Amino acid sequence: MGLFDFFSKQKKETLDKGLEKTKESMFSKLSRAVAGKSKVDDEVLDDLEEVLITSDVGVNTTLKIIERIEKRVSKDKYVNTDELNTILRDEIADLLTENNTVDAEDFSLPGDAKPYVIMVVGVNGVGKTTTIGKLANQFKKAGKSVYLGAADTFRAAAVEQLVIWGERVGVPVVKQSMGSDPASVAFDTLSSAKANDADVVIIDTAGRLHNKVGLMNELSKIKKVMDKIVPGAPNEVLLVLDGSTGQNAFEQATQFTVATDVTALAITKLDGTAKGGVVIGISDQFKIPVKYIGLGEGIDDLQVFRRKEFVDSLFGE
Repeated sequence: MGLFDFFSKQKKETLDKGLEKTKESMFSKLSRAVAGKSKVDDEVLDDLEEVLITSDVGVNTTLKIIERIEKRVSKDKYVNTDELNTILRDEIADLLTENNTVDAEDFSLPGDAKPYVIMVVGVNGVGKTTTIGKLANQFKKAGKSVYLGAADTFRAAAVEQLVIWGERVGVPVVKQSMGSDPASVAFDTLSSAKANDADVVIIDTAGRLHNKVGLMNELSKIKKVMDKIVPGAPNEVLLVLDGSTGQNAFEQATQFTVATDVTALAITKLDGTAKGGVVIGISDQFKIPVKYIGLGEGIDDLQVFRRKEFVDSLFGE
């Protein structure tokens, strides 16, 4: 086995393990739904609808999936319940593919922007700072020079945590005193990164949702300041969501997509929950690419999201 094959196998094992609770929960519900039935009929489809909704796939996405399966059952006249797993897997895979986005192959940076600027948003507690640290680690491993900006100046813990991650990964963290203007931190970070010919900049922001207007104004100000230093920045606005919160993650996605132009999603904490179906629903409903998924607390447990691998892992190859 070559080195590449070894790392691919390792990633697959991490993905399988991370989705284990979701898989077990979904299939135990699915088994109960078809118990004693030989044919997929209206009753089985009603039960399947409940399985998907209680697996946090979301109502709208669930209805889409059920409608697709109904068409298939109607066309084939007789569909055995033994086939339901395969049909469900196919329809979910197709639904994710129709998002019109291309899965990233690795932690490479798109285009030739330098520095490539990522502004990270999300409420407190979703694993935002941890995701930034893990991202910085992946970019550094790929040979990129990375700068981090601690623009969540409202929580001492957020700045301290980012500094710890910076030390752990071995990348500089630009910070100011508590209560400083977040846009000022972003300005200093991009200025330093540009002066030192850095490849990528990741800016942490405050995770407050109590006032959408205030959040919108703050994020807009940060973006305007960054654009002055690096035209076109930020190149990416990454929203971090906690997969274990299920439907609450949908609400957070709704709020933040109103507050700013979110271009990519990272869904964390999938290893500790049976709510991994949320990835399917959020990807479908928001038409924003899920770019990364968090599958554990280890520094390498952030993976690039690949739809086929996700579905294969959830349903078995």
